[in-house]
Amino acid sequence: MLDGWARRRLDPLLDRLAAGLASAGISANAVTLASFAIGMAAAAAIAAGYTAIGLVLILVSRLGDGLDGAVARIRGKTDLGGYLDIVLDFFFYGAIPLGFAVADPPANALAAAVLISCFYVNGASFLAFSILAERRKLSTLARGEKSIFFTTGLAEATETLAVFVAFCLFPGWFAVLAYAFAAVTLYTAVSRIVLAAKSFG
Repeated sequence: MLDGWARRRLDPLLDRLAAGLASAGISANAVTLASFAIGMAAAAAIAAGYTAIGLVLILVSRLGDGLDGAVARIRGKTDLGGYLDIVLDFFFYGAIPLGFAVADPPANALAAAVLISCFYVNGASFLAFSILAERRKLSTLARGEKSIFFTTGLAEATETLAVFVAFCLFPGWFAVLAYAFAAVTLYTAVSRIVLAAKSFG
């Protein structure tokens, strides 16, 4: 929901940073892989109980996630780059709740499992829609230039990042926040299913 608003404010900064990376010969895929590694370090820090460190690493990781696309626009987009970006993003989204589950299983494990399950359903609704949209030669620039068709929704990257930040700032509230965001994520998946029924029925 907020991704478009965030992109308009962050893209000028990302483009400047990306120009420097591209001129140094750093590829978009290298940025994607580095961002993923930092995201996994964030999950490991959270699992070990270092939520403040986890928060910093999450923010750095998501900065890199925005930078890889900006670098790709300069150096040239590739299908492999788009594939890695999507797959590793979903890996990251599951790893952070898992980190909180490992940190405190009695308090967090069930809530984390529910949230990850809703992420799974939402991801399937997103990717399946993209496949059918590609088959029908549909296109959209609602979220800028992307490797695949992006359907908008209530729970997007910006909202997910905000919730992950809240998890780190208020770890004692993880379960409540996770259940609430699971409901928002499930609503987004259902809305995509309804959109698919209207678009492809």
